[in-house]
Amino acid sequence: MRIATFNVNGITSRLPALLQWLAETRPDVACLQELKAPQEKFPEAALNQAGYQCIWHGQKSWNGVAILARGKAPLEVGRGLAGDPEDEQSRYIEAVVDGVVIACLYLPNGNPAPGPKFDYKLKWFDRLIVRAAELLDTGAPVVLAGDFNVMPTELDVYKPERWVDDALFRPETRAAFHRLLEQGWCDALRTMHPGERIYTFWDYFRNAYGRDAGLRIDHLLLSPALAGKLKAANVDRDVRGREKPSDHAPTWVELDI
Repeated sequence: MRIATFNVNGITSRLPALLQWLAETRPDVACLQELKAPQEKFPEAALNQAGYQCIWHGQKSWNGVAILARGKAPLEVGRGLAGDPEDEQSRYIEAVVDGVVIACLYLPNGNPAPGPKFDYKLKWFDRLIVRAAELLDTGAPVVLAGDFNVMPTELDVYKPERWVDDALFRPETRAAFHRLLEQGWCDALRTMHPGERIYTFWDYFRNAYGRDAGLRIDHLLLSPALAGKLKAANVDRDVRGREKPSDHAPTWVELDI
């Protein structure tokens, strides 16, 4: 079973690139973030024609998450995280596909830090940690997939010294990610590439992709029920080098289910 995550950075403008990638790699499940489209503008028909059924949580101009499943309908479990009834940002959706719980998330960026946006990021992270613990308690096979907007270690950023004050790399952010992992989650990409500089994001500016000045901020975390079934994990790096790309590349795992 191949499960992928891809921050598309605007599904309307990136739809041809998304469809090309889906046709080439045929993931069983694809989690998308940063749709930047209201609910009614999601391109369901085009994705259905490509062989994928979808659930999505859109938002005009910003955010937005979706789960696509090849040849079957994702069974939606819920959308949004508990703990803040006033939070209207579309950043979390959860479904079951072939018995696997798929949680697709787009964690807040948090910049500038410190400040209200950074406070929101940390509070959102706390709410995610609560939901992650609930999912682990079920004993079900679970994947937390998405753009976490955190580089967990210095190995995950091209020049760590330049990022010390950034919300994606501040100690509070990394500590939250490690609290999440300490619940028992397996960081699939780092498990398969323990000492490698492997990135999932390259900025549009200063030829970041050409210089390989990247960040690893897109993650797939596996529950203990799935960790032993991990066979491969990687990044479809070449997708970032195509015409009019997202600034992220698709990241995926192969599970022996």
